Amino acid sequence: MSEAPNTQEPKEPSGARLALTLAFAGLISGVALVFTYELTKPVIARNREAALRAAVGRVVPGAKSMRKLVWRDGALQPASAADKDAAVLIAFDARGAAVGFAIVTEGPGFQDTIRLIYGFDASTNTITGMEVLESRETPGLGDKIYKDPDFVKQFKKLSVQPSVKLVKKGKGSGTANEVDAITGATISSKAVIKIINTADKTWRSRLGTVDRNKVRAP
Repeated sequence: MSEAPNTQEPKEPSGARLALTLAFAGLISGVALVFTYELTKPVIARNREAALRAAVGRVVPGAKSMRKLVWRDGALQPASAADKDAAVLIAFDARGAAVGFAIVTEGPGFQDTIRLIYGFDASTNTITGMEVLESRETPGLGDKIYKDPDFVKQFKKLSVQPSVKLVKKGKGSGTANEVDAITGATISSKAVIKIINTADKTWRSRLGTVDRNKVRAP
């Protein structure tokens, strides 16, 4: 005699069991993410430092080394290990002579925050170069603030007196403080100029406070 088929449906797991399973999976995922972050953090930090040094070399002519500076006690002083992201760097040539400053700054763009670095010659009050470090501006338009060589090259020997001025392409007066806007990306162009002018108001007057006896080439 054959057994009757089992028509009883399998029990569904209880809500408590499901919640416990999800919590455990979340815990494992969280631990894995933290472990991965801690493992890669030193590599990320080294890569970011190398990228910063390379950028300083491009925006400050003749720069071969740099020292990070922080504003403390009314003067720019060498940064300590605790000062993670110094906004100002002093650049030195191969002989150890100071050749200019590099200022790291950021501000809102059209899509998101734009982070950039620009070189500055305090003896002539001129920008010696500009490079965008981080940007999520619109591909094909706003990203021209770092992809368009004609726009970028305007930041070499650019006067900050009385301030940097953005003009419509081909409509400027030819003064040393003018930058032609990128056609089709005026908002992103304006953002770069505003970021630089804001940083200049903060840092230009402070650059003369550097004690050259304390701040020397590394």
